Amino acid sequence: MSLANLRTHYTSQIDPQQLSDQKVTLAGWVHEVRDLGGICFVVLRDREGRAQVTLVKKKTDPEMLDTARKLVRESVVSIRGMIKPESKAPNGYELIPEEIILLNEAQSPLPMDTTGKVEAELDTRLDSRFIDLRRERTTAIFRIRHEVLRAVRSFLTDRGFIETSSPKVVATATEGGTSLFPITYFDREAFLNQSPQLFKQILMSGGLDRVFEIGPIFRAEEHDTRRHLNEATSIDIEASFCDHFDVMEILENMVAYIYEQVIENASTSLAFLGAELKVPKLPFLKLTYDEAIEIVNASSDEMLNWGDDLGTMAEHIIGEHVYKETGESHYFIIDWPTEIKPFYAIPYEENPLLSKAFDMMHRTMELSSGAQRVHVPEMLIGRIESQGLDPEGFEFYLKAFRYGMPPHAGWGIGCERLVMSMLGVDNIRDVVLFPRDRRRLSP
Repeated sequence: MSLANLRTHYTSQIDPQQLSDQKVTLAGWVHEVRDLGGICFVVLRDREGRAQVTLVKKKTDPEMLDTARKLVRESVVSIRGMIKPESKAPNGYELIPEEIILLNEAQSPLPMDTTGKVEAELDTRLDSRFIDLRRERTTAIFRIRHEVLRAVRSFLTDRGFIETSSPKVVATATEGGTSLFPITYFDREAFLNQSPQLFKQILMSGGLDRVFEIGPIFRAEEHDTRRHLNEATSIDIEASFCDHFDVMEILENMVAYIYEQVIENASTSLAFLGAELKVPKLPFLKLTYDEAIEIVNASSDEMLNWGDDLGTMAEHIIGEHVYKETGESHYFIIDWPTEIKPFYAIPYEENPLLSKAFDMMHRTMELSSGAQRVHVPEMLIGRIESQGLDPEGFEFYLKAFRYGMPPHAGWGIGCERLVMSMLGVDNIRDVVLFPRDRRRLSP
């Protein structure tokens, strides 16, 4: 049989009324075999769902019945047969087989159960991710992740943004610091990029005006938490002739659009996960940094001082306060102290101690950071020096500011954290196909 003939339909494409008594060919994995003596059921699973293959002993060729009974779970098969409506079967039909082709037999025992009857530890699942992906719950997460990224591209493209790609091997740190993965680049040292930030800004000097990127970022921080990875996917934008409020509006509208699209296009996957989404109400609440500090200090024994960054406990306290007051999970913290934000965040002219920077928060965690950027080269050099960095190491970046850099602003949002917060997933590793953290470099 030609490989082109191994499948005519996915399981979800079968309309039992329209295709009743018609021949189709399904292909996928043997999810389960139930041999009841006089009748044998083979449950075939593909990317879209399951189909019941029914073999009645009195009506089935003995050789084919014997083949069906001996099928090993998770073996790959192609089955050609007749569609019969059956309300008790998955998707409302059964397949009466005329031919069963065993394409690849699975070894036994399996590394883990795929039926959902026996749960496996996360490490076991990640060690055998190829098997874990055969579980409908796992597949549902990555279908939703696909819808999230599709919605991002659609939303930003419709608003005049151009998709770009920046280098992931760089000569200098994006924000300074030591959280870099060094690599050998021929005869010199280079690093895996922490962020596309500097390149996004260079593109503003190039006149592209509005750009976005979806790509990997690398942080060599020795975290071992449920929220951190050393390789993650960042969704970034940069826009010329915009301030921080302009790009905050773009961000909150994009998040609301993502929720709308996931609800509309991934209802089956949401049902598998038991996730009930509602579209966030616009506009998102905006708290100043000082207001956020006051909320924490009023609710906690551990006092925060002005200029402190917000830790996990503080984020939790603020998020619960906002949810209690508004019933909404998303909000912004704006007007951060200049000293704790990156050098490219522009301070307010009237109060240089505060920057036009913001974080977008979810009730459970930080999702995004952004700011209006410094676009005047002299000020930018001063900000770099104020953070103990050497401007000479940023010459490739500073050069773009000397020949006409427009005012601009932007943000980055973590794809994994966004999906986590939407679905109520506890561990970020569940929303990454092959996570990279302190302990995991394979598969």
